[in-house]
Amino acid sequence: MTASMPRTDCEVAVIGAGPFGLSVAAALKAARVETLALGGAMSFWRDHMPRGMRLRSPWHATYIGHTNGPLSLDSYAGILGISPREPLLLENFVDYGLWIQAKTVPDLDTRMVSRVEAANGGFRLALADGDAVHVRRVVIATGLMNQQMIPAVFNGLPGELVSHASEHAGYEAFRGKRVAVVGRGQSACESAVLLKRSGADVELVCHGDIHWLGYRALSGKQGWSLRDFASERLASPSRVGPFPLSWLVEVPGFVHRFPEAARAGLNKRSLGAGASGWLKPDFDGIRVNAGSRIAGAAAKGHAIELRFEKDAATFDHVLLGTGYQIDIARLGLFAPDMLAAIARREGAPVLSAGFESSIPGLHFVGASAVGSFGPLMRFTAGTPYAARNVTRFVRKAGGRGYATGRN
Repeated sequence: MTASMPRTDCEVAVIGAGPFGLSVAAALKAARVETLALGGAMSFWRDHMPRGMRLRSPWHATYIGHTNGPLSLDSYAGILGISPREPLLLENFVDYGLWIQAKTVPDLDTRMVSRVEAANGGFRLALADGDAVHVRRVVIATGLMNQQMIPAVFNGLPGELVSHASEHAGYEAFRGKRVAVVGRGQSACESAVLLKRSGADVELVCHGDIHWLGYRALSGKQGWSLRDFASERLASPSRVGPFPLSWLVEVPGFVHRFPEAARAGLNKRSLGAGASGWLKPDFDGIRVNAGSRIAGAAAKGHAIELRFEKDAATFDHVLLGTGYQIDIARLGLFAPDMLAAIARREGAPVLSAGFESSIPGLHFVGASAVGSFGPLMRFTAGTPYAARNVTRFVRKAGGRGYATGRN
């Protein structure tokens, strides 16, 4: 440490306290790197996903940072007395995350960060309460917050008529309403099921047939092809992507070395729209309008009319299960000059070793890292790799005391 190095409050600030943020913060702390974790624990999962939802990830790929041992999902399941054979309920997953936070990041600072600025060889974080902290490095782990994909046809329509699935923690308010759900992925299909359970009249509108993931195995269908057998019996641990590409997805460090075009192709193949097969039996009573493209949408009094290529239909509400598209500009964290200095590809940051962006010391993990490290970064199964990789990089770059001058 030289006298010219600026003093900072800590070595690393982790912004976001979902699965990736908690995992990275816990790993840094375990490596004795001074770390400040900021944000509400599991806030996106608590406030932006509907009650009754179950996770798409298989049980053995739903851990937060710890695949086994006293902090594993299996250990927490033993405390709850829940079965590892069932898709995990959202409420149980949130509680598991809060348990991980209490055990590994007990000093979580729940204040929100309003701005990240470059300052004196490090970063200044302006907090929503008017305070500020100075750090050497920043890890952005904000997940899918503010990344909703809204089709242009719905621009300008009021929230009373159109909303994204991430805007709801429950669907009780739609009882007795006629609701169109747009999309055919996990979010759209599970939202349709939960809306039906809440007493809504539901129609799923999508431009193609639903791809039911693993439905053959769950339904006991006969007459499997060799490909069916391989897909089920030789599936990768996280089951992200089609076999055999799913095994490449399991190695983010290898995927990071792919040429850009090859990595983009892997992401597209692996993150295509699909819904877990265990949802299919609950689709009785849900109309599926497949192969329909929405040409227009307009308010009609207290209702909304969807115009298709050949006809139109009116609904009380449209719920968009249209997924997410990463654009870090929509995070609202960076001033224009800093945002311009972050190398991006279609809105996502271009990341090098240690998940570091083109601004030294600024890292992105989770969904923002899919473009550089592959599809596993969209799922909690990617948390151990991200935590290890960032921690190894930070320690190699200087380790404990690097920013504060303390040895």
